[in-house]
Amino acid sequence: MGSADFAVPSLERLHGSRHELLAVYTQPPRPAGRGKQAQPTPVHARAVACGLPVAMPTSLKDQAVQAAFAAHDADLAVVAAYGLLLPQAILDTPRQGCLNLHGSLLPRWRGAAPVERAIEAGDAETGVMIFQMEAGLDTGPVFVEGRLPIAPDSTAPELRGALAELAADLLLPLLDDLEAGSAAATPQATTGATYAKKLDKAEFRLDWNAPAALLERRVRAFYPQAWFDLDGERIRVLAAEVVAGEGAPGTVLDDALTIACGEAALRPKLVQRAGKRAIDTAAFLRGRPVAPGRRLPQP
Repeated sequence: MGSADFAVPSLERLHGSRHELLAVYTQPPRPAGRGKQAQPTPVHARAVACGLPVAMPTSLKDQAVQAAFAAHDADLAVVAAYGLLLPQAILDTPRQGCLNLHGSLLPRWRGAAPVERAIEAGDAETGVMIFQMEAGLDTGPVFVEGRLPIAPDSTAPELRGALAELAADLLLPLLDDLEAGSAAATPQATTGATYAKKLDKAEFRLDWNAPAALLERRVRAFYPQAWFDLDGERIRVLAAEVVAGEGAPGTVLDDALTIACGEAALRPKLVQRAGKRAIDTAAFLRGRPVAPGRRLPQP
């Protein structure tokens, strides 16, 4: 049961294993791209390529959907970046319940966007935990964990990809242990819980009142969506660095597009105009000069 890219490596490992995959559950196609054509989820596309049966309910609360799920007579459900709430009737159906593959070191960053929030917060480390699902949000006891450092230049897509592979590495050995009756789950810590709220598009606009270090982390956490306004045009920032500098927030400090922030300054290194390829800031400024002393608009 999964939808996003994060779930694809685990799906592929399961498909190539000795275990029998009865069905793949994923979210229905959603409009995407410039043409807003309905696009299948990454899990849906991979499942079709593997010749696996796919179910795409809009909700798991419907009794007919629950009956169809129960008809699989499954030993276990593996859930990763699915995006739909699993009601208790679903959680209770497989003989060994439902496992969730979560991209954080629980109880830190429970919720929808653990990778992005870990980068935004400046965490030095993250990881994957596989836990037994229960009614609470990412609260169940943990069977296994794997850890990864967060590099100073990690973007969310890069880190998510590494975590997806780590989750797949952890999954099959755990299934063997569950089958052998040797797997043991440990309750999560009762302190240190944080919530990784879903990303809001309003967050993608860079707020020059914030410290430059936070904005640089947001550039990586929200990659490739962070942007600022220049003459009414959205300029995406794909990479940036924190540099020394002072001035009213939003003020351009030099010919390299160094921008004063609430603390220190941010210098974009890689930018992108709408419909254009990404280019380094020096090339951007040759075609679109921005004079020092200019004040960029705030959100």
